[in-house]
Amino acid sequence: AFVLFKMRIIIELLKGITGILKPFLYGAVIAYLLAPLCNKIEEKLFQTFPKANRKAKRFICFIAIVISLCVALAIVWMVIMLIIPQVWDSVMKIIDMVPQKITILNNWIEHMLENQPELQAYFEEFANQAESHINSLLNVDTIQKVQSIINSLSVQVFGVLGVLKNISLGFLISAYLLGSRKLFGAQAGLILHGVFPDKWAGIIEEEIRYTDKMFNGFFVGKIIDSAIIGVICFAGTTLMGFESAAFIGVIIGITNIIPFFGPFIGAIPCGLLLLLENPMHCLYFIIFIFVLQQLDGNVIGPKILGNTTGVSSFWVLFSILLFGGMWGVVGMVIGVPLFAVIYDIIRKLVYRGLRKHKRESMITDYEEKYHKS
Repeated sequence: AFVLFKMRIIIELLKGITGILKPFLYGAVIAYLLAPLCNKIEEKLFQTFPKANRKAKRFICFIAIVISLCVALAIVWMVIMLIIPQVWDSVMKIIDMVPQKITILNNWIEHMLENQPELQAYFEEFANQAESHINSLLNVDTIQKVQSIINSLSVQVFGVLGVLKNISLGFLISAYLLGSRKLFGAQAGLILHGVFPDKWAGIIEEEIRYTDKMFNGFFVGKIIDSAIIGVICFAGTTLMGFESAAFIGVIIGITNIIPFFGPFIGAIPCGLLLLLENPMHCLYFIIFIFVLQQLDGNVIGPKILGNTTGVSSFWVLFSILLFGGMWGVVGMVIGVPLFAVIYDIIRKLVYRGLRKHKRESMITDYEEKYHKS
């Protein structure tokens, strides 16, 4: 009853705590994504120096962490250097093209309405109202306008600086998390077996391993898949002679991390940019993205990811829409592996209940009919 009546206060408190701990959340995500690479580097170095003593092993772990962080920072820097100049050029081109495109559109509409006096009068009335509305907006007190612009820019600048601060601290915290990941794992095991009986501790431990396998396999595979799609998109748009090919390839590659809808989400701003430059390029680009999405969904994705989640296409779409509606872009990214974990827990509970009621034959029939065929 207390939780229900104080739900708003509890949510605000949790939001405040989350805001304070954002650098640790960023660091945990970065460390989790870099852990497989760090483990691989450690494994290779230990194979190269099999007789290393304890001090040398600690130094090898340190070298593996430094290399992993350098790789991550290099990738981030390359992406930023590809995006920012292209975005700046695209914005300046749009600013230069918009007046010309508006004039062309206005002339085209007037030409189309030459023989339609009623529609022409309606269009002129609409244009006059729009012009008067724009003039009324421009005639607002200049001091108030400048003050609102400065306030808006200040909020945006502080927001960007806050994100950059959290990411910078996140990389620093991720180094400590990577260095202590084995210690934290051992401590978690002690807590788990200290709080729960051995039976339940084993069940929880097994489910945690499954969750780690699901998220790790999905994210690593999806990042590799998205990098390949970005390179293919860059090569295709370059061959077709599109401007801002690098910018388009990066946007399509990044948004491809979102399952199912990712390529289309990235195609919208890129398509609008190409539409302003050349409408035919926009049409070719839409066809190219559709073919690329089919190639990724039927060939590249299954080869890299396989059946990582074990979830059907219907539940993939359901999880993206559900968690995307709840948590936005983050929900769309983590929705599929999270739903796969929930699906696995429900499946195990149902199977446990069937075995408890002596219905093993139903499990066998279901597996043979829907999973082994």
